[in-house]
Amino acid sequence: MTKLVYFAWVREKIGKAEEDLALPAEVETVSDLIDYLKAQGEEYDAALQFPKAIRVAINQEHVEHDERIAGAREIGIFPPMTGG
Repeated sequence: MTKLVYFAWVREKIGKAEEDLALPAEVETVSDLIDYLKAQGEEYDAALQFPKAIRVAINQEHVEHDERIAGAREIGIFPPMTGG
């Protein structure tokens, strides 16, 4: 099981702050994960409709979308950050 944690409007659109998922073996990278989640329902598809804008952290370290997720205990999914 992998713990997924959703932040800000991603959390609001999905309707939950976190969940534990058993990810299929074919979900190998962050990009695969986003595609997988988008297929889990309208709320996920709406939250992740602009995947390149989504930021991801694996075990609390920000990563790029081509990063492999094998061994991840926690994956955080964020909208773009703004502010000064």
